[in-house]
Amino acid sequence: MTRVWLPPILFLLCGTGLAVGLLLDQDPGTAVVLLLVFVLLAGVNSPLVFPRSIEAGEALRRSAVDGRPVVYWRPGCAYCLRLRMRLGRRARRAHWVDIWRDPEGAAAVRAVNDGNETVPTVVVAGRSHVNPAPAWLREQLCRPA
Repeated sequence: MTRVWLPPILFLLCGTGLAVGLLLDQDPGTAVVLLLVFVLLAGVNSPLVFPRSIEAGEALRRSAVDGRPVVYWRPGCAYCLRLRMRLGRRARRAHWVDIWRDPEGAAAVRAVNDGNETVPTVVVAGRSHVNPAPAWLREQLCRPA
């Protein structure tokens, strides 16, 4: 759990430190803007931006029933964030597995990526796709089960 929140906490601490330094230098406008930028960075790097994660076994079971893709991801991953943002509301149709919270999910990702935890890894109909194009995944999410 701590590992998941480390990047957002570091963004908040760094932003706060820089803002305090700017406030001490009598530059409140820049301090506020800088703090807002770091709060935004913390927010998009937190697990709050992603749909609720489930365990890999449960995601695969649900995917077998409803045909929806399983997306393996981790907080702080720019490619995962890019995919999530470009999917928009459709992202909630996929089954999301946070590999930092689920060892079984991390093992599944390593199994298809030569031992590397490369994310996002998407499983559709039993086939793995590493860092797929958001447009392709949107098409997969729109298909009927």
